[in-house]
Amino acid sequence: MRAIIHAGTRGIHGLQYTQQANRYPGKGEVKVRLKAAGLNHRDLFLMNSPVDLEASFIPGSDGAGIVEAVGEGVTNVKIGAEVIINPCLGWENMNQVPVVPEILGGPTDGTLAEFVIIPQENAIEKPSYLSWEEAGVLSLSAMTAYRALFTKGNLQPGEHVLIPGIGGGVATYAAMMAAAIGAKVSVTSRREEKLEMARKMPINQAVDSRSDWKESMGSGSVDLILDSIGPATFQKYFDVIKPNGRIVMFGSSSGDDITIPTRAIFFPQITITGTSMASGQEYKDMVDFMEKHSIHPMVDSTYFLKDTALAYERMEKGEQLGNISILIREE
Repeated sequence: MRAIIHAGTRGIHGLQYTQQANRYPGKGEVKVRLKAAGLNHRDLFLMNSPVDLEASFIPGSDGAGIVEAVGEGVTNVKIGAEVIINPCLGWENMNQVPVVPEILGGPTDGTLAEFVIIPQENAIEKPSYLSWEEAGVLSLSAMTAYRALFTKGNLQPGEHVLIPGIGGGVATYAAMMAAAIGAKVSVTSRREEKLEMARKMPINQAVDSRSDWKESMGSGSVDLILDSIGPATFQKYFDVIKPNGRIVMFGSSSGDDITIPTRAIFFPQITITGTSMASGQEYKDMVDFMEKHSIHPMVDSTYFLKDTALAYERMEKGEQLGNISILIREE
């Protein structure tokens, strides 16, 4: 099968477009012939810090396709079924969080290939309203956004949610999901082109990250903040968050170390919590939510499999708004 592998060199330069041996599903597994896949920042992280440069792997956590074969004991997935892939392996109950969730696409071979083999419970029926490109980019970002907003953030209709750093997949899904339940949505970015594109979304306001947030959003106006940035914006959250507000952290694009202003936490009784990905239970809830509200993933751009390195270059430069799609078969 044709596949993208990463080996030998850190970063995007370690990507190779190759022919790999075919594999067959084992007990409880299904083999999916992929139609489309999606890129995530996690892929770049793995490519830039591999444990063993000689150990090759197929990147990619998101994907959608058609079930080609099933292994022994598979009962709930049929050959020919159109499926999307839940990339989080072995986590079913949302309250039983694994120490380190296993994710498709490193070290387990991922979706940037013609075929992928996954446990049967990770193959979920593809919503018919989604195109292959949309279904192919859905999973990792959308499930992370769903858990952050609703399981951990407990967002309610009418509340005000702030999502700094609009542009990546999680942020765009979160903005659309929050708007769908009737929440007030504010987003920020340093890039004017991203702010202009964000203003075309069903949100309330898009603000320059470097501006005075108290002036644009109002002091003490925000109920929930989804933080994927960390130290670069963390101190500004206390200018706009309400007493009893919540901060849900799911990333740290500007670094790991933050200074916590303790009095700004305990006097107004702010809750800070972390999250990452989601359980199988929440994944199914997320898919149902997307279908109920007819939310379409925002596809930034589409590349063929052989051009995957170019797609990652776009992501590495931070140029995308939404998700980058990879078409597996060239038409």
